[in-house]
Amino acid sequence: MEDDSKPLLSSEQPGESYSHQGSTDSLDCKAKRPFHVEPRNIVADDQLERVSSEASILNSRVHYYGRLTGSSDRLLSPPNHVIPGPEEIYIYSPLGTAFKVTGSERPSKNPSIITIFAIWNTMMGTSVLSIPWGIKQAGFTMGVIILVFTGLLMLYCCYIVLKSPKGIPYIDTSDWEFPDVCRYYFGKFGQWSSLVFSMVSLIGAMVVYWVLMSNFLYNTGQFIYNYGHNVTVSDKEWGTNGSDKVLCPYPPTTPGGNGSTSVFFLHGGGNDTSDDVPFQHWWSKTNTVPFYLIILLLPLLCLRSASFFARFTFLGTISVLYLLTLVTVKAVRHGFHLEFHWWDSTKFYVPEFRIFFPQLTGILTLAFFIHNCIITLMKSNKHQENNVRDLSVAYLLVGLTYLYVGVMVFASFPSPPLPKDCIQPNFLDNFSSSDAMVFVARTFLLFQMITVYPLLGYLVRVQIMGQLFGSPYPSFFHVLAQNILIVGAGVLMAKFYPNIGSIIRFSGATCGLALVFIFPALIHMISLKRQGNLRWPSALFHSFLILLGLTNLVAQFLM
Repeated sequence: MEDDSKPLLSSEQPGESYSHQGSTDSLDCKAKRPFHVEPRNIVADDQLERVSSEASILNSRVHYYGRLTGSSDRLLSPPNHVIPGPEEIYIYSPLGTAFKVTGSERPSKNPSIITIFAIWNTMMGTSVLSIPWGIKQAGFTMGVIILVFTGLLMLYCCYIVLKSPKGIPYIDTSDWEFPDVCRYYFGKFGQWSSLVFSMVSLIGAMVVYWVLMSNFLYNTGQFIYNYGHNVTVSDKEWGTNGSDKVLCPYPPTTPGGNGSTSVFFLHGGGNDTSDDVPFQHWWSKTNTVPFYLIILLLPLLCLRSASFFARFTFLGTISVLYLLTLVTVKAVRHGFHLEFHWWDSTKFYVPEFRIFFPQLTGILTLAFFIHNCIITLMKSNKHQENNVRDLSVAYLLVGLTYLYVGVMVFASFPSPPLPKDCIQPNFLDNFSSSDAMVFVARTFLLFQMITVYPLLGYLVRVQIMGQLFGSPYPSFFHVLAQNILIVGAGVLMAKFYPNIGSIIRFSGATCGLALVFIFPALIHMISLKRQGNLRWPSALFHSFLILLGLTNLVAQFLM
């Protein structure tokens, strides 16, 4: 006879993650199964034995269902209505007593408007700075068409991810994430591959952040130095004059080229330019500033918890709102400069359709990417029946934001005198370091990224260290070695290849191949086939999605 003090109903379902075992702070009555406890061992705070007749009947019922769970038939699992509520569940102690579970309050739910803007705020990242460059690479007309089409495609794939746990029968998937769903359908391969591609998106974002932080820190320091030493910025051939100076950092010799050579120079009122040489030597965008960031950010990455930095996520919303204001003001001052040349480029304008359009699709794959955390975000929605509607509205707002920034920056770029090919992968690089409004934007973005970067590093550490060593912080030296590798990648990119547009498109196309196209499409088709509802139009369309994701990745290496 089995000892009654052992758990009779297991909390583990086939394919379920082990991450929640052993937790007594929060217990979901549907996700957890109660332990059988002898009535004499149930005690209250006053140490008096309080066992009602209802509790005894419930105990016997659960005990009966516990004997049935030894069968392989999932239909013999206890139904939810016989599972005790959190207030009735006790944890059995080897010392001979049992105590009630504490902290079983349900998490607060958010109204739809909060959920929508949470998705918008999560999706709005550094990609918005590269949207104008992507539209320039694709051509204005094709760029707008691709942006709308890619947004709709990403929305549909995100919808598949959101509903994927509900297609799994006989298993409680209320606490599952998308990697758990991949593990259910594809085993260990699905779990590890989803983890790897998630890491590609996170580490790619951290590399982009390092390049941008180096850029913003350099320009911020340059602005302060120029202001303190009465130094003004002048442009040579590739620039405009006036209070709203626009620069072309490199001559547009080749379409889609990336130049980092500065063609504007500094001069002070009456001062010899040689006085600025020591400052320029120690304050270089690619040679010194990326290394200065190590002193600040590497210790922050090694902190055991990054919860402190989560309090500053509001800076992201402020930065995006200010960026929209900046774009609007600059567009009003510069006016629109558009000419439509459908296939041939001119001296100042690019054609409406260009063969470099895959560079925009790669950027947009990451710009609209939220698939690895959409299930978590939607769990907090107060009205679950509105999840699809709220997700669609959120994607609409994100798409309109990207469209507004891309169109306004591209259309208002002063052509002539500058050609549209001068638009940079980070469109803020087209403005002088002495521009006050742009200085504020760079400062906002710099502080935002300094607070978000440790959060991204914490997510990478939790997932990698948790899978490899079973602990998010196995030791200081493990964490330090991982962070040195990540920081080293950022420093190398900031020094040798500071093109955030290319970094974003490669990482976006890589992670999107698995988490946006392949896994959601395959899971959807497998689920429909098991239900007997898979038809050839659906199979053909979802197979086309997989082919589209593969083509998107391959095309990045051909541009």
